[in-house]
Amino acid sequence: MMLGRRPLLLTAAALAAPATVSAQTAAWPSRPVRVIVPYAAAGGTDLLSRAIAEALRPVFPQPFVVENRAGAAGVVGSEVVARAEPDGYTLLVVVSTHVMNRYHLPSLPYDPIRDFTPIAMLSRNTMVLVSGTNQPFDSLRGMIEHAKRNPGRVGTGSTEALSSFIGQELARRAGVEMPDVAYRSGGQLMNDIVAGHLPTGWTSTVSAAPHMQTGKVRILAVSTAERTAAFPDAPTTQEQGIANFDLSGWVAMLAPPRMDPALAARITETMQRVFDDAAFRQRLVGMGVERDFRPGPALLEAMQRDDRIWAAAAQAGHIRPQQ
Repeated sequence: MMLGRRPLLLTAAALAAPATVSAQTAAWPSRPVRVIVPYAAAGGTDLLSRAIAEALRPVFPQPFVVENRAGAAGVVGSEVVARAEPDGYTLLVVVSTHVMNRYHLPSLPYDPIRDFTPIAMLSRNTMVLVSGTNQPFDSLRGMIEHAKRNPGRVGTGSTEALSSFIGQELARRAGVEMPDVAYRSGGQLMNDIVAGHLPTGWTSTVSAAPHMQTGKVRILAVSTAERTAAFPDAPTTQEQGIANFDLSGWVAMLAPPRMDPALAARITETMQRVFDDAAFRQRLVGMGVERDFRPGPALLEAMQRDDRIWAAAAQAGHIRPQQ
């Protein structure tokens, strides 16, 4: 999806660092900044990262270059950042399964919290259950009944640990067997939904939004307790009989570990000004992004809270490491 090129009301002066900060911080960025997205192109995280990079283009003389390093549920690209110099020239944009992966994958080459510097939470990641209009059901209840009549034959697509967990948790609560079908990105998942190759799938509002005008996709449910502003007509899972179903994630920016706090604050402030800009906020609405900007300390709290939640779910046997 090509994004509009309307310049944002941001100025380099507004983003200038205070005179008291270190020379390294004041000079940042003096060369191109790599923004690692550890997922395939055309997914929701990739689209948001590219929108941020475009928004910063008129602000700094140096570009922010989005680099897709997909593989191993985000581990390949995340490891690059965990081992990078904390100089502000390598950043990471991940979804909340960055934390969940320690319980979903057999092993990680880094600690998802300790080995990164939290910069900012960027958005809420409400998941939506999508299906093609050519499928023999048009509601969540209809999908469940169809899956009961066809046990094990109605696959549900996912792109990472959270969407996989949501799909399998729904199936568990509904008492049906729906095999998980793994995809490398939301873009690939949506292409198969549109083509009719995949019966259903859980993906982000951002991945779903570009396809809603085709007339070939419908949203059966949203994963949260409240409806999403991105698709206000789409009912929640709870509204359709699955009690206490409320699951969502987030998209966040991280940096390598041991970053100078002043430099981390400088990057956080830069992102804050982007996300506070009225033109950019309107762009997010059009993309289906639910803005939820929180600075580094609040992001760290959210990551630690998620870690406790997923640890409890793993202990209860609701998350099992891949073999």
